[in-house]
Amino acid sequence: MLVVPRRQSRGSAHEARILVDTPPAEQQDLFIKKLQQCCVVFDFMDPISDLKSKEIKRACLNELVDYITATRGVLTEPVYPEMVKMIACNIFRTLPPSDNPSDFDPEEDDPTLEASWPHLQFVYEFFLRFLESPDFQPSLAKKYIDQKFVLQLLELFDSEDPREREFLKTVLHRIYGKFLGLRAFIRKQINNFFLRFIYETESFNGVGELLEILGSIINGFALPLKVEHKQFLTKVLIPLHKAKSLSLYHAQLAYCVVQFLEKDATLTEPVVRGLLKFWPKTCSQKEVMFLGEIEEILDVIEPTQFQKIQEPLFKQIARCVSSPHFQVAERALYYWNNEYLMSLIEENSNIIMPIMFPALYRISKEHWNQTIVALVYNVLKTFMEMNGKLFDELTSNYKADRQKEKKKEKEREELWKKLEKLELKDKAKLAS
Repeated sequence: MLVVPRRQSRGSAHEARILVDTPPAEQQDLFIKKLQQCCVVFDFMDPISDLKSKEIKRACLNELVDYITATRGVLTEPVYPEMVKMIACNIFRTLPPSDNPSDFDPEEDDPTLEASWPHLQFVYEFFLRFLESPDFQPSLAKKYIDQKFVLQLLELFDSEDPREREFLKTVLHRIYGKFLGLRAFIRKQINNFFLRFIYETESFNGVGELLEILGSIINGFALPLKVEHKQFLTKVLIPLHKAKSLSLYHAQLAYCVVQFLEKDATLTEPVVRGLLKFWPKTCSQKEVMFLGEIEEILDVIEPTQFQKIQEPLFKQIARCVSSPHFQVAERALYYWNNEYLMSLIEENSNIIMPIMFPALYRISKEHWNQTIVALVYNVLKTFMEMNGKLFDELTSNYKADRQKEKKKEKEREELWKKLEKLELKDKAKLAS
């Protein structure tokens, strides 16, 4: 455990010499002293305390960033522990509580910005330049950037400050790329963070950023995919769709899912059935997102895989087209503007048209929104051109079914009238 020093005496708070103006033989010692100097952590919750010392540290951090960026041969073995210690002292901390702890809505409320950002920004910049330096040696750094360090780094993704999460995303991606021995651990811990988010807390600010990192990690997976990776898709990524805050990270999540399907087409059926299982029942905004993701999946689907999921999928699309919420119905009807999807529908029209036709025909007569009615007419016209014989058959069957329904309704009404008459007769007998 790294001990974070909180104060040093004023005399040691500032090393006045500039690194680039120091003789090369003395630069390493001065560099280490400046790193140690920057381990002092100030209280930014008090805006007027230690103003001079805070500015001195900010200038020193800025100098360190410039130094490791512009100077080669700086990353010698003795400086690695000091660099990692300085980074850890500054970034690893208890995150401040939210200003809106009970009813915080990330889409509506402003995030709690990190008060110490004037210093943290330079520390993260320094960390990034350190990892990206041509002189960086993972074999030396792995003694200090270990599993415990990475776990503490992952916990910081819960920061409400989007600036910090953006830096963390890049830093973790660099660590994943350079430390081969940490890759499995990073994936496992991200898996654990997501499971806790899905099944316990439903509160974690860095879901989108972690998914963005995973998008590029999945892209690099070798084929055939390991069982571990397939399980991550079905047991973690698919259940992530059920969270209330889906809109905050849906774009990154859909990208990860599509990446998996581009790697292995046989995963299409479990993915689509998983999405249908978690399909929103009462949230129209989420339905629109699901419809968008399904279209992304259909853009990369293979015809043989399409045939496996077409029946359950188009039963759900028929329900969406029938939705009284016009945005849901409109998004579903836009599927018929997709050329590739239209070719798949045409190849399988004998199965898809009977599923879709009753909903489309009913909406064309009953829907309250004229835009939806116009889109439905276009779809019906497409079906008629696609398979005229089947269209005529479905039309006559639908009308016959409607006639049967009307006949049943009439018979029910007549039966109720007879029952009412009998009841009146019985009452009259009792009265007499």
